[in-house]
Amino acid sequence: MEKIIREVTSLLEELNIKYRLYNHKAVFTIDELDTLDIKFEGMYCKNLFLKNSKGDIHYLLILEDSKKANLKELARYLNSTRLSFASDERLSKYLGLKPGSVTPFGVINDSENEVIVLLDRDLVGLDKINFHPNTNTATITISYSDLLKFLEYEGNRVDLVEI
Repeated sequence: MEKIIREVTSLLEELNIKYRLYNHKAVFTIDELDTLDIKFEGMYCKNLFLKNSKGDIHYLLILEDSKKANLKELARYLNSTRLSFASDERLSKYLGLKPGSVTPFGVINDSENEVIVLLDRDLVGLDKINFHPNTNTATITISYSDLLKFLEYEGNRVDLVEI
């Protein structure tokens, strides 16, 4: 098992979080994931790494795959300056991730807890949600409550948002 995946699964096991791991070829979109010969259970999520206009606040927005994020509206909701997608360099610096692998598990690499995690309210209570374990060559299914348990352990600020 890849070292990256093992880092995530070891922590989940340490926290007594139940998960299901699916290994697969590298995928960069949900559409590519759908072409695999694997029957995933639960909801797919979009994970968007954002920054404010000054670049001093970073957000990880997690929302239902079928939804579109209106960044202008989200900035207003957060009382923030204009939001935009953060660069690949920032993604690597703050979450230790590469494009195509953005996931809430990336906060493992955010030792200063600088990234604010924004969760779509429609995810609350779901039994099965799918995320990459810091690499796009696998997918992990966990519950919303276990996702919260993981995020609380990591110590990043978590806010619920309406998308």
